[in-house]
Amino acid sequence: MANKRKFQENFVQNMLKNHKGDSDRPCRFTAREITSLLDIFMKFTQGCSNKLRLERVRFRDELHKSFQITDDFLMDRIFRAFDKGSKGYLKPEDFVCGLSCLLVGTLNDQMKYCFQVYDLNSDGYISREEMFHLLKSTLVKQSTEEDPDEGVKDLVETALKKLDCDHDGRVSFPDFQQAVQQDSLMLECLGNCLPNHSVSIR
Repeated sequence: MANKRKFQENFVQNMLKNHKGDSDRPCRFTAREITSLLDIFMKFTQGCSNKLRLERVRFRDELHKSFQITDDFLMDRIFRAFDKGSKGYLKPEDFVCGLSCLLVGTLNDQMKYCFQVYDLNSDGYISREEMFHLLKSTLVKQSTEEDPDEGVKDLVETALKKLDCDHDGRVSFPDFQQAVQQDSLMLECLGNCLPNHSVSIR
């Protein structure tokens, strides 16, 4: 029990020290909230051989249960945004920093996060092809449409007009930032990757 308490104290101090508001991965939780999230992380990894590793499948299950995010493709993208270093699993600090962005992050934190989710090949831009893939995966196809891809292509063109502020045919982070600052609804225009405000983590 003393070891667990010492680990918690060290973890909280590390999070508060190394993940201040101006860091690359800010943690905007209080010490008490970080401790609670560490307990939740440990609960999620209960029964696993390594209690400091949250595997992708378990993360997806909890994301679905807690935040009602149901799109498989977007859940994988969210996991990748949380998984710094592309390890294939989440460490406690990945989990806490990711939730900080989702639950208490600033608009700028959330813009960076959403852009990262939407930038499928991590090249710093959201292309027409990436928009098409994102919108096609999140939209429910209606069987009455002759060619559902045509409707998605029309949506891509509409989204591109709103997001591509410098008119170069692709969306950079500054483009995305400017579009969201002008219209906050553009933050999740390519898919739901933030939790509904009425849900909470258990």
